[in-house]
Amino acid sequence: MDNSTVNKLQADTHQLTGEQQSMIDGIKQFAIAHIHDSKPAVYVIYGDAGTGKSVILSQLFYDFQQMSADSHGPLAGTKNYFLVNHPEILKVYKQIAGHEARVLKKNFNRPTSFINQMAKADGHSDITLIDEAHLLLSKRDAYNKFRQDNQLAEIIKRSQITILVFDHRQVLRTKSFWTVDRLKQLIAPYTVGEYHLKHQFRMNASDGLVKWINTFTDGKLTPFPADIGKNYDFRLFDDAEEMRKQIVKRNQEVGLSRIVSTTGYPSTLDGGKHYVVEGDFKLPWDQYNYTQTPWSELPSTINEVGSMYTCQGFDLNYVGVILGPPIKLDDDDNVYVDLSKLTDPESLKKRKDITDPKEFEQIKQTLVLNSVNVLMKRGVKGLYLFVHDPKLRVRLNQLWQQHQDA
Repeated sequence: MDNSTVNKLQADTHQLTGEQQSMIDGIKQFAIAHIHDSKPAVYVIYGDAGTGKSVILSQLFYDFQQMSADSHGPLAGTKNYFLVNHPEILKVYKQIAGHEARVLKKNFNRPTSFINQMAKADGHSDITLIDEAHLLLSKRDAYNKFRQDNQLAEIIKRSQITILVFDHRQVLRTKSFWTVDRLKQLIAPYTVGEYHLKHQFRMNASDGLVKWINTFTDGKLTPFPADIGKNYDFRLFDDAEEMRKQIVKRNQEVGLSRIVSTTGYPSTLDGGKHYVVEGDFKLPWDQYNYTQTPWSELPSTINEVGSMYTCQGFDLNYVGVILGPPIKLDDDDNVYVDLSKLTDPESLKKRKDITDPKEFEQIKQTLVLNSVNVLMKRGVKGLYLFVHDPKLRVRLNQLWQQHQDA
């Protein structure tokens, strides 16, 4: 069994559904129709985690590159680029490059590098595809050498056609804060097309469980759906170490099984090891990955705890999720974030353009719960869950018992 992300994204391995192929054909027609327009055109693919956005984008880019080489075709000679603001995912695309006809490493880049290179050379892209567009910076960030105000705005300026995938539930940092309304406002001046993906491809889970996860990370704990165990291994653990042992077993059986966690445990970007500790459980956070292999595919990372920074965008067969000290429950079954327990302040830095303290407080709540959503949707075959907060853990167990008794 090939668990690699390269295998899942490479165009010649795709088994597209009729809906996906029809959608791809429609986007290609959109590009052909607007490639010579006087103003840019933008196409947005909306979809939750696991709805096949990256597979579609990968296939689209392969198709565009073949159409560019067709000297008699409507997209002949087009110069096209593929951007992603996630270093681990960029590694995967660069691994694919060179194995597919006319798909080269130079076609793939980080958004800031693309913007700066285009600005320096006064260059222009015909078709630009953006994976994980919810990670684009929406404010200047000198640390990342981005000195303009919004990465998407700058990319559109330098592209005739921009095609992007977007999931508002995967917005994780204030410096890349987006909402659907903010996105639509930015692209309103251009010719716009859109498609909403609904079908879950990553998780073998029922629609009921996916909805339960979304409701949970929207801030409400509800009873478990009747079909929660249908074709999916969902388990609650009172002991994080026992969960780790089970994840190790799954990793030995089918591979690609890992422990991940929310914020709430010591973590500093100083090159040292910092540990997630829960009773007898003790493992270090994910170490900086200097290899070209994604973190989740390194055998050694079975002995590390993954974070939203290493897991976002990747499949795992089984995921063991630790909901750390900030994730809590009130007396009315509302899930909330105790912001005083956060240990990742970098992701929630203040923005000058968000002046209302109450609004900013709510944004931080949303972003942390979004990270929970990302982590809980990694597992193709199963989701194992350990909760630090005693009140939330007890209530989950009560709801699980009610489900078992029903």
